[in-house]
Amino acid sequence: MTEYLIRLLKNNYKTATLSRGYKRKTEGFAIADENTTALEIGDEPMQFHQKFPDVSIAVGEERIVAIPQLLHERPDTEVIILDDAFQHRQVKAGLNIILTDHANLYTRDFILPAGDLRDVRSSSKRANIIIVTKCKADLSETEKQAIIAEIDPAPGQTIYFTTIVYGRPYHLFTKEEIEIKPDHGILLVCGIANPRPLKEHLTRLADSYDMLRYADHHIFHSNDLKDIRQQFGKISSAQKIVLTTEKDAVRLEKFEKELSDFPVYVIPIEHQFLFNEAALFNDQVTGFIKNFNKNTD
Repeated sequence: MTEYLIRLLKNNYKTATLSRGYKRKTEGFAIADENTTALEIGDEPMQFHQKFPDVSIAVGEERIVAIPQLLHERPDTEVIILDDAFQHRQVKAGLNIILTDHANLYTRDFILPAGDLRDVRSSSKRANIIIVTKCKADLSETEKQAIIAEIDPAPGQTIYFTTIVYGRPYHLFTKEEIEIKPDHGILLVCGIANPRPLKEHLTRLADSYDMLRYADHHIFHSNDLKDIRQQFGKISSAQKIVLTTEKDAVRLEKFEKELSDFPVYVIPIEHQFLFNEAALFNDQVTGFIKNFNKNTD
């Protein structure tokens, strides 16, 4: 969703993102440059940096401290997308968007460590927009209305529904694209929190696949490469590939020499709004920015 917002805004506004930089090997504030690695800023910010080199990608644990630093370093910044910052009460964002997984709505979840929530359920009333993600593509109007009733939005809150759309896999290093065919032998290598949608996608594309699953934000080491090689060698198909996610790819790039003879492909992912509501969402976000600028002139 952060990438979606970047694409929506970057051509009209000087856009920046600010993330915590989860599991990076550094601390404090940093802005990505041409020499930055995933170990320095984290995998997701690195993914943003590679895709959108014209956008300021910053990390900092303390958002209230990092925002002034970002504006000092990039004074022409007009919009800051705060990634995973809803629970940071010290920061008063102008527009709050929360995401909730269709398979695990926040109305049925619990705060950490009992569940996945980073904030109490009642905090959802602070949001301007609620997006139900990872829905099935053919979600019915009846199902939509049932979820809206369960969430019970506050006055002025808008609820949207999205599904995951996977793109054509591309080679980790050459960027050459391929089409996955049913007879492809696939070794899925992923370290993401919820691989369920990707597994369902592969089930529809290929006759079968093998999987090496790692913890979310896993930092790959040489021993992992040995496991990948060993598991890949067991696949008998004449056409076989290693498939990984974009988030994992930025953590595997450092092994270009070791993986140069391996067919490692990356599968891109995007949000797609259901019920033809993408334009409504886009207008709500861009309308907020336009009105904010008017109100502060």
